Amino acid sequence: MKRIMPYEPWFFIFFGVFHLHRVWGLVDRDAYSDFWINVMEQRGLFYYLIMGVLAIQCIIGIATLTKNLHHNYRWRWIYLFGGGYVLFDLFAIATEQVFWKKLILKMFDVNFAYWNELWTAFIILGAASFVLGIVLLFKVKKDDDF
Repeated sequence: MKRIMPYEPWFFIFFGVFHLHRVWGLVDRDAYSDFWINVMEQRGLFYYLIMGVLAIQCIIGIATLTKNLHHNYRWRWIYLFGGGYVLFDLFAIATEQVFWKKLILKMFDVNFAYWNELWTAFIILGAASFVLGIVLLFKVKKDDDF
């Protein structure tokens, strides 16, 4: 039987809000870039908190997909593909992989020709994730009413 777990809407809502904050990057490139580069270089509490929350969410998502393998919703495959990518991203950042650091520094280069397109794509991804989370929240609420 297909069932949406109570935490699943919040997974997508959190992920959506995390990506929606990137509007800041469109409004103030310098402050946005400086903030995130500083977070990644300083590796303080905020850095580890975000890395930990994202990693835990991805692992729980992939476990949820695996546990419900024979009766999954199609949107749960996001856990495997999106979660797999995010775990790789977190690993590459945490272990300071040279190729990944170069890519990230390019992404946060305020003179990058495709700055707006890049961060707008992340914002759209965040908005879609947030909307999916809200839709799932209403479905969980509706299912609980029966």
